[in-house]
Amino acid sequence: MLELSREQLSSAFEDTSLFEAKTWQLSPQAWPLTRAQVGELEQIGDACLHFHQALENLYLRSAADKNLLRNRELRAPWVAEYLDRGKPTHLVSHSRDDRNRGRFPAVLRPDLLLTDDGFAMTELDSVPGGIGLTAFLNRLYKEQGNVLGAGDEMLLEFYRSLKGLSVGESDNPVIAIVVSDESATYRPEMAWIAEQLQQRGHRVYCLHVDELFPLGPTLCFDIEGNPEKIDVIYRFFELYDLPNIPTAEYIIEAWSAGEVAVTPPLRPFQEEKMGAALFHHHLLADYWKEALPAKSFKKLRRLFPKTWVIDPVTLPPGAVLDGPVAGGSQLADWTQLDEASQKERDLIIKISGFHESAWGARGVVYGSDCSREEWRAGVQIAIDDAPRNPHVIQQYHKPRRIAHPLYPAPPDGSSESSAPSVERQGRLRLCPYYFVTEGRTKLAGALATFCPPDKKIIHGMQDAALLPCRVVD
Repeated sequence: MLELSREQLSSAFEDTSLFEAKTWQLSPQAWPLTRAQVGELEQIGDACLHFHQALENLYLRSAADKNLLRNRELRAPWVAEYLDRGKPTHLVSHSRDDRNRGRFPAVLRPDLLLTDDGFAMTELDSVPGGIGLTAFLNRLYKEQGNVLGAGDEMLLEFYRSLKGLSVGESDNPVIAIVVSDESATYRPEMAWIAEQLQQRGHRVYCLHVDELFPLGPTLCFDIEGNPEKIDVIYRFFELYDLPNIPTAEYIIEAWSAGEVAVTPPLRPFQEEKMGAALFHHHLLADYWKEALPAKSFKKLRRLFPKTWVIDPVTLPPGAVLDGPVAGGSQLADWTQLDEASQKERDLIIKISGFHESAWGARGVVYGSDCSREEWRAGVQIAIDDAPRNPHVIQQYHKPRRIAHPLYPAPPDGSSESSAPSVERQGRLRLCPYYFVTEGRTKLAGALATFCPPDKKIIHGMQDAALLPCRVVD
């Protein structure tokens, strides 16, 4: 197999503005995935979309206090209360608008840890970064053969998923990738995506949120002094950021007038980590079994780690919470998590969504990797914040150790080094990208993050290697 030299890799990264101020470990090889693993990833994509469809139905029927099952009574108004907690009223109304029914994110990206028992899905991201990064890496490593998403497939599937949403009649709609200041670190890769698609003749533009303006009921931006109507917006900003976006009201007004499509939809319930907790909730077990295809239901049961919503309530004497154990006993109050042993603290606390710390491995407390004082502080923050920003607690599934060749870092931090690659031990997070078109998912790329074995929370970092994936026999 053709291996990429350190000089080839360093030169490719230096020649593009896509990776400004970003560094990571280099590897001569793309990450290998077996054909069986790729087949499983394709099934996971189907399951992720089925989950979104079932979650929408659950949310809307819960909000209307309707029965959830076909042949017996099951109502759960508390589900909508959970998912709407801390959200502004206008976004809640927008989420429930009938015109949004059946609207799901155009791109789905689960975070999968490779464990001794297979994949574990810690999160399902609806506003994922890394599309441009992965597409660039696919292109860079394509000569190794069988690279997943090579031949710019990832860029083209991204475009098809957006084009399919267009409200206009043009066969070449105007698509705006809109980036906020909060998400500015991703602007170079979004600009790169737009440039690559423009070179293919597509009208795709990367815009700052302030570049949008209304013209009657339409939403426009300026091209050489002339207004250009936008048909589709791919929003690359989180919904908690809307109050900081002066043009947000224009986006919503143009959408309400049917003049622009917006994806991911402005529906906060689709971006809450507590979806995994709802999937595992014992009161909803029959709903999920009925609402999901059998294959997807079984797949999600294996993928989602056990997860609970931290919801402080006063229980009657003798009652216990549906949650983890502490001191060998079930909880009667969430504060009892303070007494969990280090082994029992093999748990992750994280904010569910709609908050600035809900992405990028921020706002995460890993119980086995922190002091008892830090653990207690994390538990108390989750309890105190529950009325505004719900937190979830999730079982930690430890990624397995695995080896992959990496180039040693040069002693002086430069890219100049003749040292050969060396097999290194590490742990893997895999992020497959699924593009949704006409109700079907297409796996068109995957980003492997290979971290040193001592890292408990795996994410893009200076010590990690970021790699595309290739299919091997």
